[in-house]
Amino acid sequence: MTKTRLEAFSDGVIAILITIMVLELKTPHGTSWEAIKPLLPVLVSYILSFIMLGIYWGNHHHLLHTITHINSRIIWANQHLLFWLSLIPFATAWMGENNFSPITVAAYALLLDLCGGAYFILLRLVEKTHSPATRLHEPLKKQERKGLISVLTYTLAIPTAFIHPLISGALFLLVAAIWWIPDSNIERTIRREEEIMSNQK
Repeated sequence: MTKTRLEAFSDGVIAILITIMVLELKTPHGTSWEAIKPLLPVLVSYILSFIMLGIYWGNHHHLLHTITHINSRIIWANQHLLFWLSLIPFATAWMGENNFSPITVAAYALLLDLCGGAYFILLRLVEKTHSPATRLHEPLKKQERKGLISVLTYTLAIPTAFIHPLISGALFLLVAAIWWIPDSNIERTIRREEEIMSNQK
């Protein structure tokens, strides 16, 4: 399997997940604010999950771009990540339809924790395909540190949901801010290596 096929499959799964989530948004029965107001929790949970999936999509793309060869461990680690991501529409709907009750927010935090852990595993496996002497080693190590911080933050968001769901929401947004812009060092490093290889020919 080539990394192009792996990336195309992953892109397709994430696109389907976003489609499933948007189908959960029901049309309000009326044109007044009162008709829209009950749908706001569902809309807010959709926006949050759309952002999360978009961030995973962007960073996943950059991560796979660093791969020089695919092995079975990377394939299954990628499937592991997609499995947990596939549960986001369920957790999103449950949280939104129950007005962000503590148990639903805690469950959402647990799911994000599992997604973050799965991404961390994939990141580690991709990192192992590169020699410590390569230029990509340092950007990937930086990604690894961000991944560890994310998992710890999501873990903290589980119990804080029972103190107040907004605390967990703030932690979700904190992780989103950390990953919002994919690491440009990866692209620069890849371009630099491609230029060096081109000059050597």
